Amino acid sequence: MNDSSKTTQHKSGSHDKRGAGKPETAGAGSVLSTVAGPSSDQPPQTLGADDQIQQRLLDKTVGGQKLAEKIPSNLNKPHEYGEASRTPVTGATVEPDSPAAGGSTSTEIIESPKTGDGTTMPGLNPTVSSLDRVRVDSSNQQLTTNQGVPIADNQHSLKIGLRGPTALEDFILREKITHFDHERIPERVVHARGSAAHGYFECYRALTEFTTAAPFSEKGKRTPVFTRFSTVAGERGSADTVRDVRGFAVKFYTDEGNWDLVGNNIPVFFIQDAMKFPDLVHAVKPEPHHAMPQASSAHDTFWDFVSLMPESTHMLLWQMSDRAIPRSYRTMQGFGVHTFRLVNADGASVFCKFHWTPLAGTHSLVWDEAAKIIGADPDFHRRDLWEAIEAGAFPEYELGLQIFSEETANGFPFDVLDPTKLVPEELVPVITVGKMVLNRNPDNFFAETEQVAFCTAHVIPGIDFTNDPLLQGRIHSYVDTQISRLGGANFHEISINSPLAQVHNNQRDGMHRQAINRGRVNYEPNSLAGGCPFQAGMSGYKSFPEPIAEDKVRGNPELFSDHYSQARLFWQSQSPDEQTHIINAFRFELTRVQTPAVRARVVSLLVNVDALLAKCVADGLGIELPPAMPLASDLPIPSYPPSPALSLLTRPGVTGIATRRVAILVCEGVAQKSVFAVYNDLLQEGAVPRLVGARLGKIKTAEGTTLDIEITLEAGPAVLYDGVIIMQGDASLPRSADPLEFVRQQHRHCKPIYAIGGGMLIAAAGIPTVFADGDADPAIIIDEEKMQTDSLAKFKTVLAGHRSFERETDPSAM
Repeated sequence: MNDSSKTTQHKSGSHDKRGAGKPETAGAGSVLSTVAGPSSDQPPQTLGADDQIQQRLLDKTVGGQKLAEKIPSNLNKPHEYGEASRTPVTGATVEPDSPAAGGSTSTEIIESPKTGDGTTMPGLNPTVSSLDRVRVDSSNQQLTTNQGVPIADNQHSLKIGLRGPTALEDFILREKITHFDHERIPERVVHARGSAAHGYFECYRALTEFTTAAPFSEKGKRTPVFTRFSTVAGERGSADTVRDVRGFAVKFYTDEGNWDLVGNNIPVFFIQDAMKFPDLVHAVKPEPHHAMPQASSAHDTFWDFVSLMPESTHMLLWQMSDRAIPRSYRTMQGFGVHTFRLVNADGASVFCKFHWTPLAGTHSLVWDEAAKIIGADPDFHRRDLWEAIEAGAFPEYELGLQIFSEETANGFPFDVLDPTKLVPEELVPVITVGKMVLNRNPDNFFAETEQVAFCTAHVIPGIDFTNDPLLQGRIHSYVDTQISRLGGANFHEISINSPLAQVHNNQRDGMHRQAINRGRVNYEPNSLAGGCPFQAGMSGYKSFPEPIAEDKVRGNPELFSDHYSQARLFWQSQSPDEQTHIINAFRFELTRVQTPAVRARVVSLLVNVDALLAKCVADGLGIELPPAMPLASDLPIPSYPPSPALSLLTRPGVTGIATRRVAILVCEGVAQKSVFAVYNDLLQEGAVPRLVGARLGKIKTAEGTTLDIEITLEAGPAVLYDGVIIMQGDASLPRSADPLEFVRQQHRHCKPIYAIGGGMLIAAAGIPTVFADGDADPAIIIDEEKMQTDSLAKFKTVLAGHRSFERETDPSAM
């Protein structure tokens, strides 16, 4: 029986068991989420959309639940004691109703040259091409050792008598324990905390006039990719929503080899030369004497270092901005940071900057919200990415290039080889050249996300380096660290790292070698193998022949000495609300610094950026405004007009309310018809609604039926939602502390609030519905009796805009 017929069977089999009046989508929000679930054991019949991925997710969830129901207890347990334990029994198993039930992800059916043709493989281990080669399914298979020996008893060690000592000869025990002892590999020194997904890049138009790079060779060409997002400073177990730079690394599996575009969500960096990278990382990591704080720059050693490195000033403005606390990986930009070269078939070269822009828009958290999410759900970004892909709401990013000649670059008032500088879009517009779609979650986090190795040295014909001194150091550093982290020089043979292009060379041996090379030749030139493998000549990779006639020297070009002009550009390009957030971030971080001289030194940097910025930060720290930090050069500081592209608010996105999480607060006595009208309307537009109550279980509706609570106020606090809809019932909501705090948090974090059946809870929470000037708060909508269609439409409009920053006042209006 195929998947579709099983889906039909599931629908028809559960239809008459549902409560009277409940729609087919009841409980859909719980299937679309990964925390908590409805109190009902009856799953929804649909997730609200006629979508293959959503149907697969539903089949996976329902199938998994049915599998669990079929094994109410450990059926083998009675055979594990006394005389019965001398004769091992075959393990009890049950058959899944659908192949989806045993899958890691609903997106395993997405086809890709790297991940395979999307078919499931029940009972097959193919590790003994594409990732299908190493994807294992153990359905209906007996347990074995790593050598394939069937294991009769997986419950007990081999003992001398039932109460005797364990025998050293128990090779099954030793193999199992030894493997367990070695299951962890060293984490990345930076970017240790990450999440990733498979997808593809589709080229909008050929770029052959600029480059021979395979992904840009023809319009419509699709190249498989694996993309990893990460935080920089924290360890692998740190939280997602800390204030930090985010990594944005894309591995292109091209037909000419792998290309790794290893970037960040911020287009500039703290330092100008790779020589300082170990110092930067040592400074921002937990302080060595007590190993605190984790995943935070708010401590003395970091600020001491950057305050003595004025070239960090531009990056500090970005890090203290909302860019460092993105709403999700799906709503942040990515940048190649460095200036690269593009080389065409004639050997002509141009400079290039890479920009990724999410179609969902660029949105951020606010700091109080980010800090609370760390406690409520430290996996917030990881969960968001996984859930969106599982539900078929595939993240999309357009790739834009800034392309300019070396002659043009020589006319800029800054040096494009300086990684603390960006190229303003007013100088060189961004040309959109393609789109990346992330449409498949990994099957196994360790095998793929943890073992993937990105290296800036991994380029393909048509992509080349410039003399950016930070980039030059990264070319060595990334390869070197992977050798240590992944156990040797053969990390390229790990499945997630292996290219789709054929690999033939004379490299041999080393730890964990998998390739078994035929023949006797492992050198070149040779005659015993007919000269093979032979060098590719002009069809192979060729470095750009840049003419250089210089002395060996340690130092920087004089234009590198401008440390403040682009920091001022960034500051002046922010909206007033974003500027306020930057001031508050500097104040918070520097308040946690113990050394007053370090605080003053940082503010002295800011004096060179903007007088208001420096004064506000100094006032927030309770210190006098210090003199400006001395300039490193007598060169005049360039002036730039504001660049709107540098503000998050200028990129709202085009996806509306899709994937926005909406809490629907319900209590006894709510109108079921109204609840599900709202619920289904949000589902149809791609949002993720959830019925939120005081506790799991059923509540009675005004119609005399029941509703199943999907998640509690305790398990799903306000910071995890993008908006709230209050459904008044028996007036119990305003009498409970948790709902009051919930709506207060929604208001404080500038999120939309929609009350149906009156604004009692809003009033009880002390939330003002108008601003100080008397204008109504557009993000608070109240229907006194029943839901009005135009009110719901207004709520969705505000929800799509993400936040109502007009609500932010200091002190708070509440």
